[in-house]
Amino acid sequence: MNTNKILVSPSILAADHANIQQEIERVNRSGADWVHVDIMDGVFVPNMSFGFPIVKATKKHSQLPLDVHLMIVNPQNYIQEFIKAGADILTIHYEAVTHLHRAIWQIKNAGVKAGVALNPSTPVSMLEEIIQDVDMVLIMTVNPGFGGQKFIENSYSKIMRCKELILKRNSQALIEVDGGVESHNAAKLINAGVDVMVAGSYIFGAKDYAENVKLLKYPIENAI
Repeated sequence: MNTNKILVSPSILAADHANIQQEIERVNRSGADWVHVDIMDGVFVPNMSFGFPIVKATKKHSQLPLDVHLMIVNPQNYIQEFIKAGADILTIHYEAVTHLHRAIWQIKNAGVKAGVALNPSTPVSMLEEIIQDVDMVLIMTVNPGFGGQKFIENSYSKIMRCKELILKRNSQALIEVDGGVESHNAAKLINAGVDVMVAGSYIFGAKDYAENVKLLKYPIENAI
């Protein structure tokens, strides 16, 4: 079992957007650690979501760091704007940027944490030359673009390969997973090496947000 503190980052993609203030306030009280904000442009992924106004509104009400995930083309062109809007952790996709090293340091030099995300078909080996520079690796455990998808089972071995690379290169990067995360697979994800779990419908579809956050952080103790 991973003995590090497990972090939970509820994804507001699954929240009630007509009542975003109340939703964020419930997350503040839930025991979650971050708030995950998915930005989708309808080009890099087949869906559209939020822009700068929602990030700013979320930041206004959140007592937790904003974990902003850019699923957009040319993310390097919007780094400063998303940081200005309130991102505390900014993650860009390996597949969406040509000069990844430059973009990662553009984020870090602005004073926020930098993450790199991998689509399900992108191997962990693509990060060998950048792993020491990133603060987090986001492993997509579904194909990005829509919530509520089925978890891809091959993700466990991919997480373990990522953990091996992090240890081999003496990197401090956290491993985050996004897609199909629930209490029934939380323990296996933790055992594989996950540090941060993103959950959307599992949190926002629950009657008690705090209870489901607890079930992700402590799946063994809560007898899944």
